[in-house]
Amino acid sequence: MTSEEFRLEESRDRKSHWKRWGPYVSERAWGTVREDYSAGGTAWEYLPHDHARSRAYRWNEDGLAGICDRHQKICFSLALWNGRDPILKERLFGLTGNEGNHGEDVKECYYYLDSTPTHSYMKYLYKYPQAAFPYEQLCTENRKLGRQGREFELADTGVFADNRYFDVFVEYAKASPDDILVRIQIANRGPETAELHVLPTVWFRNTWSWGGSDPVPNLRAASPCVIELDEPQYGKRWLLTDGRADLLFTGNDTNLQRLHGFTGGPQYVKDGINDHVVHGAPTVNPERTGTKAAAHHRLTIGAGETATIRLRLLDDASINDALGAEFDRIFDERLREADQFYEAVIPADLSEDARNVMRQSFAGLLWSKQFYHYVVEDWLRGDANCPPPPAGRENGRNHEWGHLYNADVISMPDKWEYPWYAAWDLAFHCVPLALVDSEFAKEQLALMVREWYMHPNGQLPAYEWAFGDVNPPVHAWAAWRVYKIEKKRRGVGDRAFLERVFHKLLLNFTWWVNRKDTEGRNIFQGGFLGLDNIGVFDRSAPLPTGGFLEQADGTGWMAMYSLNLLAIAMELASEDPCYEDVASKFWEHFLYIAKAINHLGNDGVGMWDEHDGFFYDVLHSPDGAHLPLKIRSMVGLIPLFAVETLESSVVDKLSGFKRRLEWFVEHRKDLAANVASMNEPGEGERRLLSIVNGDQLRRVLRFLLDETEFLSPYGIRALSRVHHEHPFVLPVGGTEYRVDYEPGESSTGLFGGNSNWRGPVWFPVNYLIIESLQKFHHYLGDDYKVECPTGSGNYLTLWGVAAELSRRLTRIFLRDGDGRRPVHGASRQYQNDANWKDLVLFYEYFHGDDGSGVGASHQTGWTGLVSKLLQQSGE
Repeated sequence: MTSEEFRLEESRDRKSHWKRWGPYVSERAWGTVREDYSAGGTAWEYLPHDHARSRAYRWNEDGLAGICDRHQKICFSLALWNGRDPILKERLFGLTGNEGNHGEDVKECYYYLDSTPTHSYMKYLYKYPQAAFPYEQLCTENRKLGRQGREFELADTGVFADNRYFDVFVEYAKASPDDILVRIQIANRGPETAELHVLPTVWFRNTWSWGGSDPVPNLRAASPCVIELDEPQYGKRWLLTDGRADLLFTGNDTNLQRLHGFTGGPQYVKDGINDHVVHGAPTVNPERTGTKAAAHHRLTIGAGETATIRLRLLDDASINDALGAEFDRIFDERLREADQFYEAVIPADLSEDARNVMRQSFAGLLWSKQFYHYVVEDWLRGDANCPPPPAGRENGRNHEWGHLYNADVISMPDKWEYPWYAAWDLAFHCVPLALVDSEFAKEQLALMVREWYMHPNGQLPAYEWAFGDVNPPVHAWAAWRVYKIEKKRRGVGDRAFLERVFHKLLLNFTWWVNRKDTEGRNIFQGGFLGLDNIGVFDRSAPLPTGGFLEQADGTGWMAMYSLNLLAIAMELASEDPCYEDVASKFWEHFLYIAKAINHLGNDGVGMWDEHDGFFYDVLHSPDGAHLPLKIRSMVGLIPLFAVETLESSVVDKLSGFKRRLEWFVEHRKDLAANVASMNEPGEGERRLLSIVNGDQLRRVLRFLLDETEFLSPYGIRALSRVHHEHPFVLPVGGTEYRVDYEPGESSTGLFGGNSNWRGPVWFPVNYLIIESLQKFHHYLGDDYKVECPTGSGNYLTLWGVAAELSRRLTRIFLRDGDGRRPVHGASRQYQNDANWKDLVLFYEYFHGDDGSGVGASHQTGWTGLVSKLLQQSGE
């Protein structure tokens, strides 16, 4: 057992709270729904970046390379000033959803380089320009480009020319659960000596201004290089810094005068340190006390040189020589232990480059944890010490989610672009997380089904912009995958976790059946279902034609959901026969869905198009007519995800389930006939449950593996490339609705325009395609081969096809023969510069033709699935 594994065990057994402190500070708290108290729900405008330095946040804190305790009482992060910027760099800058030409977008260069699961060691890099940060230029240029242009990024401004920037490395190492060492190393990459102000900052989240009974904590200067913290829950702690800094103090309170012209507020406020350092204003407390403090270091760093600052946040003031030789020894030890831990996780036969990619993907996943705080009832009602919320708020956004009480550390999709959890994103995060910390992965999945998250009616919360939106039902799949990953790693599965989640998912499954099957025919809707702009219409809005959509993806997801719950029920039934009846229920429900999706209606129209050999959404008009929307997209591939094999040895042990299965096959041939090969044993006497049979699978794969359709050099596109030359067009009431192939950014404003499912490659659905092909191979064996790519004359087993898709996806991040990483596109800096080329960004999605990263740049969440693909390739 490695030292890190021992810490994980101590944390799991509650012997030592190694995860009490972590990177739980958001990259952005401004512009969020939680902080929005506007009349019109205009979150971006109500608290913009320009107000963030002056307004005390109500719910969450943000900061640069920040850490905090798991309840976010105490926060620590970094602030910088190059002497030229109009403000301190205390938080990352980006464009709002209404400013960016493709929605919100962070305009900074920062990287999550390393982290262990307990955060015993962490490393972060921020690239800070020496010239004035081009705030206005970034806004102006993106406005000019419009939706047809690409995003204008920080590097495009020329601010990194001649390498005139600082590489700011921030490292953390834990001597014990409550003794945290901080090492900041600043490298001047430029050709000349440059000055830099570095302000490590500690503060308390403001819990005292809202009308409750929380006492005000206190910071004070205990000595010229020591800040004493006194927080009611944690007691006294101390932040030590080396002796070259001035200690500055203010309050983490709103600057009412700057924001509202009100002069009666606190004297020392949140932006006091900013105004003092940048403008020389007398806005810090001369008594050296407050609720926010910084150690102000003024550095002059020669060209090519590196300066180091050491700090230590600890709960024992008696430690001798806390910043001396022992400090460096602890850092060296924790880094060595991190290396040992990942040597046991990352396959040794991977290339050095692949090992680097895999480790950075884990770093991104672990750095993307965030303390997320949102109590909807309090948010709707408002706070006693604040102006009352606007009229109508009680019937506005999220008003039906008054039970929701969130105050937990949660895995975020992206702590700047999406600093709020999304239910289906989170499910995918948990699969790679289980490789390094299965306990945290299980906690996340269990959290989403707790009573203070899940709606009383059984719906899972989607995301804070609209908790009532509908995400694909992948929670059961993730729970089953995490259970099996942990069982493989530890030799025993956590049945208590599986059973606990299963019971709650029964409620969620029932919600789906009751709410999203409009006519009770096992044909499901669900709206956009996470695929944003994939349809010809906004699938979450009333259709311009009237009526509703019979969704191939919604129906496919529910068939998959049934099989996931069946698999879990069978596992639980191996020790408790009561679950055999439940397993039978989900097997039968799957049969009904499989019949429905393959069934032709009275007018001969169904989701499966026999002529084309593909699944389509069907428009159900008010007059009862059915129109298939013949768009070849991921919508028609999702039914492939509904596949499971039944091992004969397992079925034989479940006598009650077996009897029911055999009776149903014999007496309900009308249903069993729609399910592939229930009657024909495959490899190892297995039985196959699938929506498609072998012939249908081959026909769908003909499109999926065609390089002129779905198959990209970098995975499976979300929309067939055939729609580049042949867009889908549907005229309705004088308006032309259309779907074109767009491999990069979206040219439409659907769902904010900040994501695109009309051509790019997305990791979560690609991962499910690979897994589904592996399951089909498990049944069909090596004799079943398909042409890959279509028309090539090269035939592969389905396992071989899955391996080929995995290879194409992982190559996005790996250096090719010319040393280029496709993810970085045409950027010479990333492709060639020694200080950039090994930095890997895990984007939200990827260009369907060239593999370059698109969308949110730090969405290591579901794109972190690349680590699972790399692990499988190295086994």
